[in-house]
Amino acid sequence: MARQDYYETLGVDRNADDAALKSAYRKLALRFHPDRNPDDTSAEQRFKDINEAYDVLKDPQKRAAYDRFGHDAFEGGMGGGPAGAGFADIFDEVFGDFMGGRRGGSANQRGADLRFDMSITLEEAFRGRKAAVSVPGSVSCETCSGSGAQSGSHPVTCGTCRGRGRVRAQQGFFTVERTCASCGGAGMVIENPCESCHGSGRVRKNRSLSVTIPAGVEDGTRIRLSGEGEAGIRGAPSGDLYIFLSINEHPFFGRDGSTVFCEVPVSMTTAALGGAIEVPTLDGPPVRVTIAPGTQTGTRYRLRGKGMSQLRSSVRGDFHVDIVVETPVNLTQHQKQLLEEFSRDQSKSTSPKSAGFFDRWKSIWEDLRD
Repeated sequence: MARQDYYETLGVDRNADDAALKSAYRKLALRFHPDRNPDDTSAEQRFKDINEAYDVLKDPQKRAAYDRFGHDAFEGGMGGGPAGAGFADIFDEVFGDFMGGRRGGSANQRGADLRFDMSITLEEAFRGRKAAVSVPGSVSCETCSGSGAQSGSHPVTCGTCRGRGRVRAQQGFFTVERTCASCGGAGMVIENPCESCHGSGRVRKNRSLSVTIPAGVEDGTRIRLSGEGEAGIRGAPSGDLYIFLSINEHPFFGRDGSTVFCEVPVSMTTAALGGAIEVPTLDGPPVRVTIAPGTQTGTRYRLRGKGMSQLRSSVRGDFHVDIVVETPVNLTQHQKQLLEEFSRDQSKSTSPKSAGFFDRWKSIWEDLRD
């Protein structure tokens, strides 16, 4: 006997929203509730039909399956849905692509990604380098070529799940799907396991890999080596290897992007009289910098194109030389006498900043006293 359409049961349009469905259900459920119709068997059946219809249409996934396949979506019958299909089959067909494809099978058992942390110097980040790394992990078994089976035999389709990797069990109204216990979700079983890998298709082994670190990398840069992670199970694709770079602190240089900084101490006499100093750089020979007479702490000299390499570019950043004037220490008696003589002879023009500071403070103090 043909069953009544769920939308007709509730008396709503097929485009009805959640609020309209709930309103229609409440009115009909109240009207046909068995407590209000104790002697009417037809009302009791109608009440059951109303609840069944609302239970399906209020759930977005069930409603989508019902809209496409009708009652066959929940009964596994022939008709709008695939022959013999239950709700889990139809759920796969309706939502499988949206959720990333069908479930089960060894093709989905891709190897895990691996992480390797590497420390490099600022000079290595500037020049770039090739590095050899030893990575522990799983690799494809050479004895069985990753199949997991002994030579001369092959994996066979699992008889429990028929190659799907998952099995279904009916629990009341729903069909529940679980990983197949017989094949562990692989969809295939090994009747004659390989002695080297015991049927997994992979073995533990340290691998030595060559990594190219490009010039200009920054702290925290991630380098991806495709297919160099853990081997997949029984021939499935390997994962990826990620190299995370950290740059060691440099004793002289600081860095901000492509700009390199260096604080250079300068003697008091050189800062006062002027002169020339040699400043080390990242690319080898020192650079000669001319210091102007009267240079103060904090003065910055910019050397264009002498800074850090830029990633995937021939352009270099700038090099900033920050001057720090050094106050003399451990003076001899003669040096002290010379400085005292200089102090007696100096004027406001010799130290304009300090003289100006105290003059301003004196003026403010006198104004406060008045």
